[in-house]
Amino acid sequence: MSDWRPRLIASDMDGTLLRSDDTVGEATVAEVARWRAEGVPFVLATGRPPRWMHRIREVLGTGTAVCCNGAVLLDLESMEIRHEEPLHPTTLQALTDALRERQPTMWFAVEYGWEFRHEPVYRPRWDVDVPGVAVATLEEMTAAPVAKLLARSESMTPDAFVELIEEVVGDRATVTHSSSDALAEISAPGVTKATGLATVAARHGIGPEDVVVFGDMPNDIAAFEWVRDGGGRAVAMAHAHPDLLAVATDVTGGNDEDGVAAFLASL
Repeated sequence: MSDWRPRLIASDMDGTLLRSDDTVGEATVAEVARWRAEGVPFVLATGRPPRWMHRIREVLGTGTAVCCNGAVLLDLESMEIRHEEPLHPTTLQALTDALRERQPTMWFAVEYGWEFRHEPVYRPRWDVDVPGVAVATLEEMTAAPVAKLLARSESMTPDAFVELIEEVVGDRATVTHSSSDALAEISAPGVTKATGLATVAARHGIGPEDVVVFGDMPNDIAAFEWVRDGGGRAVAMAHAHPDLLAVATDVTGGNDEDGVAAFLASL
């Protein structure tokens, strides 16, 4: 595949495109611009919600962002949500009831399009005292469709907690994680970064064989498998989670070494 070139580039943000200080390296910005100038779309594929995309828009400008692990497609130029695959109230209520019964010390939060709500005991690690973030009861949070349900434990280990969530949820929703904390991210059934990327790629008339995707955490696995199985390139960062490294076609340098730029420059 030495002469292989992508027709679409997709990248995770945290731990991948972004350095540890939440910036994008100059080499990465330049490399993305070079490929865009050659007509290759650059797509962000992230667990982040739309409200966390304003700063990256200032760096990258236009393009599409697959947000909330595939549940939301955001137009970065207009900052408008173009498509959403939500979890509906009936499912939300059934899942939270079952999870709370199984583990009473589990706490919940939800992502709406531009809003974030969390239970009083849930401890947000980010977005404290900012617009759009508020405390709500579980009944209030599950009364409307949401882009993502978050479940957090302050007492269990991350792996054990995610396993418990997966066991209880089953095929009623999609469970993934991208944090070193005991935090599970729950989306509508079948919704992953892969489904979001496939939708964006199809709009450009592009299949997985012409896509390169970069990532570092388990919430990138579905996208990696879609690209890898279709004949494209699934590139893990050097520090990536072992489960993601296991499904990667390639490995590049870490995010603080502009690993995305280095790989793109090598093509």
